[in-house]
Amino acid sequence: MNNTVELLGTYGSDETHALSAWTSTSRELTDKKRSRVGKLLTMLACEGHHTPYEKSSLHFLVTSDIASHIHILKHRVGVNVNAESARYKEFKLDKYYIPGDWSVEEKERLKIHIEESFNKYHSCIERLTSDGVDRKRAKESARFYLPYGIQITCDVMFNWRSFAHFQKLRNDSHAQVEIREIAQKMLDLVEATDDFPLTFNAMREAGMIK
Repeated sequence: MNNTVELLGTYGSDETHALSAWTSTSRELTDKKRSRVGKLLTMLACEGHHTPYEKSSLHFLVTSDIASHIHILKHRVGVNVNAESARYKEFKLDKYYIPGDWSVEEKERLKIHIEESFNKYHSCIERLTSDGVDRKRAKESARFYLPYGIQITCDVMFNWRSFAHFQKLRNDSHAQVEIREIAQKMLDLVEATDDFPLTFNAMREAGMIK
């Protein structure tokens, strides 16, 4: 299964960012001020005045391999993450990721390994509970049989400032392929909403996103 990204929703717009910046003077939004939104957002992005970009939300559902999940978790400032947990439930749908740039033979080896690991995980839970181990403890400890290639689903919310930081680090040629693909999917989905065209222009001019 491929890693997937779904945009659950957004809050805010270019005007939300602009009005936040204008709070120090006047939030009255006239036609004249609307015509200045793009210029204002570019100035804010280029000169490092980024707090107005924290007033929006970008909400995603991501199903990814464990390594990519860890990359997302490292972005804790301005990012909210809740994830599927094998501590509280037993995995019933055995989801896993196979790298697309591997040979057919290597993909098959990994597929066999992960499927065997899932079988060992499920069998371990049954053995432990049969031996008298509490099922909650059995579920949380049987996870040690599972490899990095399994997938979990997480609910991720960024503000625009934290999203730009995530994009700068993870949508970069030095980032691991899997998290880079996730970051690009996120970027494409947000851009397709047409909620933030001036924010995109400003962030790109400032070199904060691709």
